[in-house]
Amino acid sequence: MTRQINVGGVLVGGGAPVTVQSMCDTDTRDVAATLSQIRGLHAAGCEIVRVAVPDTVAADALREIVGGSPVPVVADIHFDYKLAVRAVENGVAKVRVNPGNIGSREKVREIVKACAERKVPIRVGVNGGSVKRELIERHGLWEAMLLSGLEQTEILEDMGFTDICLSFKASNVSDTVAVNRMAAERCGIPLHLGVTEAGTSYNGIIKSSAGIGALLLDGIGDTIRVSLAAPPAEEVRAAIALLKAVGLRKGGVEVVACPTCARRGFDVAAIAREAEARLSDIQAPLKVAVMGCVVNGPGEARDADIGVAGGGGQAVLFCKGEAVRKVAEAEILDVLVAEARKLVGNGL
Repeated sequence: MTRQINVGGVLVGGGAPVTVQSMCDTDTRDVAATLSQIRGLHAAGCEIVRVAVPDTVAADALREIVGGSPVPVVADIHFDYKLAVRAVENGVAKVRVNPGNIGSREKVREIVKACAERKVPIRVGVNGGSVKRELIERHGLWEAMLLSGLEQTEILEDMGFTDICLSFKASNVSDTVAVNRMAAERCGIPLHLGVTEAGTSYNGIIKSSAGIGALLLDGIGDTIRVSLAAPPAEEVRAAIALLKAVGLRKGGVEVVACPTCARRGFDVAAIAREAEARLSDIQAPLKVAVMGCVVNGPGEARDADIGVAGGGGQAVLFCKGEAVRKVAEAEILDVLVAEARKLVGNGL
């Protein structure tokens, strides 16, 4: 088990539930736009949000952003230690820095002093593309990434600072999984998981699910970000779905649907997508089945809280394993959604 850090009241590591993070793509200097996006991310289920801090104007905007944010705010800092100190003074819950690109030890010490005084953790981030070439040639990428991260944390620990989170990210899934498995064996520092530069929604979700999912199933990882070239809310929804898929998050609607084949009696994909969208506000755990024929459909539908199965112009509505009634094809979606809401309203 890793040690635990406190990110603005959200516990990370030490057996705490795995948390979901994302990063704003707004200009941090635009307070209204940034807060609007943060609130949207919170509504989608985000628990920690990171913002870029490229200059002093952005650093000073953090005071108002932090004051209006419903979730802890992390400052993403590169190169300038003064921005990190200013961000901490303006109330951020965590800073993301790489001590190696901050400069002298005295500059790093100023960050550590500010964070220690306010109990603000530091995330040390190592990306595969930024590791020194000579280190890779000497040790190979995985060991080089690990050594780079541990060297950076050692700088902080030598200054008496241990409130640290580590991340090791590569755009290659295998590299990401391998280095995080090594890190989990060799240190007890909380790990932030992600596959960097994963790509657009489709490819990015697949790569992130493969990499982050493999590690979570190994019991590795304390907080995650599904990094996508897409609106940040998509990252959050994908991360929550991933945590549910590996059994680390409960609640909300799970729609199961049969794969496409010629036996389907109605448009399974369309009904499943629309049912998922129309029931997305439900927080209670609810399993909904949309099955298009009688081969496996009735059995799968019976396993769900609510479901439909059948074809030939109609479907059978199942509730808690019992067939309730037949439904005309044109009414399948409306009936399914209405009965699902009724079930939730009655406490399942």
